[in-house]
Amino acid sequence: MSGLADVLARLDERAEDSLSELIEFASIPSVSAQPAHKPDMERAAGWLSDRLKRAGLTTVELWPTAGHVAVYAEYLDSGENAPTLLVYGHYDVQPPDPLEKWHTPPFTPTVNGERIYGRGVSDDKGPLLLTVQVVDAYLSALGQLPLNLKFLFEGEEEVGSAHLNELVAQNAQRLKADFVLSADGGMWSAETPSLTVSARGLAALELTVRGPAKDLHSGRHGGSVHNPLHALASLIAGLHDEAGRVTVPGFYDGVSELTSQQRGDIASLPFNDDAYLTQTGAPAVYGEAGYSTLERQWHRPTLEVNGLWGGYTGEGSKTVLPGEAHAKITCRLVPGQEPERIAELLRGHLEDKLPPGVTLEIHPSDHGARAYRLPADHPGAAVAREVLAELYGVAPLDVGMGGSIPVLETFQSVLGLDTVFFSFAVGDEDIHAPNEFFRIPRLYEGQRAWAQFWWRLGEKHT
Repeated sequence: MSGLADVLARLDERAEDSLSELIEFASIPSVSAQPAHKPDMERAAGWLSDRLKRAGLTTVELWPTAGHVAVYAEYLDSGENAPTLLVYGHYDVQPPDPLEKWHTPPFTPTVNGERIYGRGVSDDKGPLLLTVQVVDAYLSALGQLPLNLKFLFEGEEEVGSAHLNELVAQNAQRLKADFVLSADGGMWSAETPSLTVSARGLAALELTVRGPAKDLHSGRHGGSVHNPLHALASLIAGLHDEAGRVTVPGFYDGVSELTSQQRGDIASLPFNDDAYLTQTGAPAVYGEAGYSTLERQWHRPTLEVNGLWGGYTGEGSKTVLPGEAHAKITCRLVPGQEPERIAELLRGHLEDKLPPGVTLEIHPSDHGARAYRLPADHPGAAVAREVLAELYGVAPLDVGMGGSIPVLETFQSVLGLDTVFFSFAVGDEDIHAPNEFFRIPRLYEGQRAWAQFWWRLGEKHT
């Protein structure tokens, strides 16, 4: 273990530099969803490429896609018999809107106590960057790594990894590995170490309801033609019943009920609704009747309206009857549900329930994925549990992820690889929201854990 101790000592020596690098990286507004930030995306990919080279990796490449470039790097000097991991992460971030809700500028990362605030510091720049810093510590302290590594850092995760499937297929031979170790994901709680073993899938679409050819005076025309906002509100309201259950016919086909073991395991977790409400600021929990909060988050499918707009929304009054209204919808899926089928079922239901006097346009999204579950006996999960138990002094809990990571399906279907989540972000760090933050101690905890993971996995194969 002396070699590992040298690596950990090197990381400790560089603690201040590690944080400074995160500040520099997170200052780049790499917002993949907005075309105006394409130069920033290129700058972030270049920054990451340069950092991988400075870590000592000699093979570092930019892989172009029809969207944003991916960054690839490899270390294969440990030999053919050594284990090979594919390390995954993403350097793109969500838009920072609404800007007025931020306490500090989103792309001026700000340290406050043991937290750093800024867009992307938790999702996924902090967790991604620490893996590169660990490579640097290994190569500078020992001159070698205990296993082979391949890195794939994409720039489109926040827009559904639309071009990653093709990219992975084109480079399948170079990406061959034993399994994927993901810097993306996040732990369930800051107080309790956890290993994420499942993630829900995703189906998404956008709809537009049109009425008159243009906005009309609501006094002259109100009551004479159907208001698209009223029609859309009726459609949206009809997507759930009073018990919170989705009303789309066929939506629950193929969905299995929770087992008594699953329900017992979830009930034993240190979770209560009151603490959850304090965290979220919501006045009460709500959702499908008959299931607990965590059961709904991890093992039940959902349908959510992510955006609803139309007409005049500025200051003061403008008495218009709008010509169109819009909504964005996403469904979180569980095993037994196919994204394409759910999108089609939703389309059919909306078309069937469309009120008279308006028309409907539906635009499915490429932002889709099946649900995922890590095999219980996966060797990577065993190593992760060992490392987390040693780091935190208590065995980690197996937990689910309510969110979706589309690339999981790509790795499984194209490369035949399972993915072990090993992120040190935490689910309460306001990712995708104003005032996103990352707990600074977890930057260093993550570094130690990744260094130990690689060491242990290398030892098991020597």
